[in-house]
Amino acid sequence: MITVDGLAVAVPGRTLVDGISFTLPATKTLALVGASGSGKTTTALALLGEHPPGAHVAGRVVVAGHQVAPGQPPPPGTVGFIPQHPSAVLNPVLRIGSVLRQIAVRHGTSVSEALCKARLPNDRDFLRRFPHQLSGGQQQRLVLAHALLADPSVIVADEPTTGQDAITRAEVAAELPGLGVAVVLLSHDLGLVRELADQVVVLKDGRIVESGPAVLDAPRSEYAKALITARAGMPKTRMEPLSVLEIEGLGTEILREVDLDVARGERLAIVGRSGSGKTTLARCVAGLRPWTSGAVRLAGHPLPRSPRRRSRADLARVQYVFQDARASFDPRRAVVEQVARTAVRLRGRATPAAREEAFETLASLGLGREATQRRPNGLSGGELQRAALARALLAHPDVLICDEITSGLDPITQAEVLNLLTGLDLTLIVISHDLPLAARIADRVAVIHEGRLIEHGPADQVLRHPSHPITRALTGLTEESSHAL
Repeated sequence: MITVDGLAVAVPGRTLVDGISFTLPATKTLALVGASGSGKTTTALALLGEHPPGAHVAGRVVVAGHQVAPGQPPPPGTVGFIPQHPSAVLNPVLRIGSVLRQIAVRHGTSVSEALCKARLPNDRDFLRRFPHQLSGGQQQRLVLAHALLADPSVIVADEPTTGQDAITRAEVAAELPGLGVAVVLLSHDLGLVRELADQVVVLKDGRIVESGPAVLDAPRSEYAKALITARAGMPKTRMEPLSVLEIEGLGTEILREVDLDVARGERLAIVGRSGSGKTTLARCVAGLRPWTSGAVRLAGHPLPRSPRRRSRADLARVQYVFQDARASFDPRRAVVEQVARTAVRLRGRATPAAREEAFETLASLGLGREATQRRPNGLSGGELQRAALARALLAHPDVLICDEITSGLDPITQAEVLNLLTGLDLTLIVISHDLPLAARIADRVAVIHEGRLIEHGPADQVLRHPSHPITRALTGLTEESSHAL
């Protein structure tokens, strides 16, 4: 179904991939794994005839018997694509049903059948929704339905479980093998790769380090061994008991009277299914959206309900790092300038001094001057996530909220970011679907379901001995989770 022979892609001053070759039979799954910047996305996009602007492309790519020329798409219906961040490709102003029907008419296929395969409802109420009214997992399935309507021979799935809870992840893992098409999977989720892949290709610096069906079980290279072992446990330090953040009876159209205290220096993980209210809770605390009832206090000081009424000092004391780091940066400005802007706006620093402080903070997170003077598209996903963290730290916050910031990172980069987070002298709130991550980093865990706080306590107690059925489902669905916990 797919033949890639000697693929090489280079941009001025840098080689992105060099001599990539592999084959994939029909209905089988091939996984591309490796650290951020290893060449996974460049290789996968070559199957769609895409490459970075100004790139020189060599080698041969054949998909379903059709040679794919650089810069030219394969024949319609040959390759479907599921992006890492589905919200970036869904039209926010068109209803779900309208878009699905347009695609179905073009390809002569059935909306009902595609929705069924993607495990989505087919009722009128669902079809009249807009994309923003769906959870992250539903958005991911909607993009899958779009791809299936073209009746493709191959689907390229870029991090399809990024940011998904354990239940949704298990559903995705069950869906992909049953589609009856060849799948090229890009993933940092090695548990998913182990479950689905017939063949694994490990990439490093644009080259194949090793490949085969048993790479994850019997890696030969040191690099592959490092990828597999990078998810090892991490020590947690004791927290100070003094409460810094108090959430009392917080309510919105989603949340239902949530009560929660966070101690000074504590690491709290807020976990739950997609659409449970985790991010809504975090954004209320950070001043990114209002609430309808209840109160939020920081060190005894009530925070205004409306984001517009918060002072610069209020905004600086609670900082938020978004899941999609790339979407949070202006693509037209240098990264260091955007990081420095935090110190200028929230702390009143002069621009030259803020810029130097930004360079220093970025360097402490492993980003050099040359890299951070580029625009965002010149940095990898892992590098941009570090830059987003640096931008938040320049506010000198008391509370740092991280929303799924490791979900799109490879295991090595994920471990590095977690090491950085655990070394920070502040209160940390981590929003995550990744229960093993919560076990490694959190002092306490709060479980949210349908807008309610259903379980809350020390991390070891909640994750090893959950009392609520939802918590048990979240912690017990995958073999990987049970071993990690």
